[in-house]
Amino acid sequence: MLGTDLQDELAARDESVVALSRADLDVTDSRLVNAAVREHAPDVIVNCAAYTKVDLAEQEEAAANAINGSAVELLAAAANEAGARLIQVSTDFVFDGSKSSPYEVNDPTNPLSAYGRSKLLGEIAAAHAEKHCIVRTSWLFGVHGPNFVEAIRNQIRKGTSPLRVVSDQRGRPTYTPHLARAIVRLATQEAQGVVHYADTDECSWFDFARAIADGSGTEVVPVSTEEFPRPAKRPAYSVLSTERYERLTGVTPERWREGLADYLSRRT
Repeated sequence: MLGTDLQDELAARDESVVALSRADLDVTDSRLVNAAVREHAPDVIVNCAAYTKVDLAEQEEAAANAINGSAVELLAAAANEAGARLIQVSTDFVFDGSKSSPYEVNDPTNPLSAYGRSKLLGEIAAAHAEKHCIVRTSWLFGVHGPNFVEAIRNQIRKGTSPLRVVSDQRGRPTYTPHLARAIVRLATQEAQGVVHYADTDECSWFDFARAIADGSGTEVVPVSTEEFPRPAKRPAYSVLSTERYERLTGVTPERWREGLADYLSRRT
């Protein structure tokens, strides 16, 4: 989802891009990672590969750790050998959600789930690259992959009404073309360390679902997390502060509602 949008964004800027799919490169294989980096000699490596099945990761933590953690160690080592910058995409799920104000880049991490722990391992691994940028983001949706927007639309198509959606988890939905542009800006700035990027404004999953369902005639009903139990525990409040991104780039994050409008126009 993100990788395709990033490829499109870079191509539009006439950048030379090598976009390796899962079939092209197994990022958990050190020999293949080293060979790919030596062959292509990149200036920047953006790791869009991830294990993202949050609930399944509770049963498959070893697999999540291999893809989200150990593989990043391999990429960091290869980046160092090539003199490349490594950009690692991370998540709001590295936080426990106990704050009531937006999370800053230096706030303590405390993941609640196997997925969050695996992504934190990836952050630690990425920091082994001499030139690295860890971009934490949240609630991704885009036209090239499964996501919350399409899940809600599928329920609407089935005639499910009312839709029950949790209202006590808050974050910042992010449209992947917006994130792709943000990553390119950070790469251009040669940003180092941790940066947060997420679209504005913050909302709950219920608010997001209501915007998706707008005009469909489908009723959306707020429920609590306790009423909608899932295998993996989610942070109740995972709003990311984008202050450092704005300071580094001089650009204000884009709005998820505009991203949603673009999504709906492209994925009818």
